[in-house]
Amino acid sequence: MPEGHTIHALAGRLNGAFAASAVAVSSPQGKFADGAALLDGLRLVDASAWGKHLFAEFEGERWLNVHLGLIGKFSVMAHPGGHIPVEGQVRLRLLNDSWVGDLRGPTVCAVVTPQKVDQIRARLGPDPLRQDADPDLALYRISRSARSIAELLMDQAVLAGVGNVYRCEVLFRHRVDPFRPGRQILPATWRAIWDDLVSLMPLGVAFGQIVTMDDQVADAMAAVADGSAAATTAAVTGARLGNRFERRFYLYRRTGEPCRVCGRTVRTQLLAGRNLFWCGRCQRGR
Repeated sequence: MPEGHTIHALAGRLNGAFAASAVAVSSPQGKFADGAALLDGLRLVDASAWGKHLFAEFEGERWLNVHLGLIGKFSVMAHPGGHIPVEGQVRLRLLNDSWVGDLRGPTVCAVVTPQKVDQIRARLGPDPLRQDADPDLALYRISRSARSIAELLMDQAVLAGVGNVYRCEVLFRHRVDPFRPGRQILPATWRAIWDDLVSLMPLGVAFGQIVTMDDQVADAMAAVADGSAAATTAAVTGARLGNRFERRFYLYRRTGEPCRVCGRTVRTQLLAGRNLFWCGRCQRGR
């Protein structure tokens, strides 16, 4: 499932391609024909993200709400003009003189009211990629829960935007026992996890891929700092993962392999609907 960095990057691409312009909106697949008709020809005011939800505001107080779910993709690409062929089952197409945005396979694609947008946002936890996020709100919910910290990190009402990869990797990076009840997590540990997500997730936005290993994180941060990451960000369309870095992690999808730190076998267990990966030796803290 695409995690929050993917949606924030998508919002940025939509703004760069369509903001302040009238957009032709259609549903080549036909399943969103009525919704597309409500938006067709309107000016896109602003696209934003909160967790895994995309919100695109159009003039006339009409909002597009998209959730990609497990398999959804939303590509935004430059086009030379003329006829733009449709490839695959495109639920929604945005088009202007220079750009085309094609949405495929979403869980949610709906035109909603401003009130509905407020309702969706109200039920979401703080998002590490948003400037208005309040980490203490997440701590409040975590510290009063008997559920495991691994489960809580996947609960979008506790923390918005974090999915399975960030969950597994950030718990390992801080040596936290994933089965520790939320109420046993130290406030200092939570703050360290939050601060780490605030640092890591913008790298996902910049490079179109999740980066968590220390050597890659250092390289990614250096590229952002010196401006060389901008070319990579501009080249990412959303059609596929970025490829600036080798796809490797401390734990994710490494069941049965040795832990990169201690050599103990990486374990896995289904938790909160997804496979949790962890190291029983390294991850004992709270």
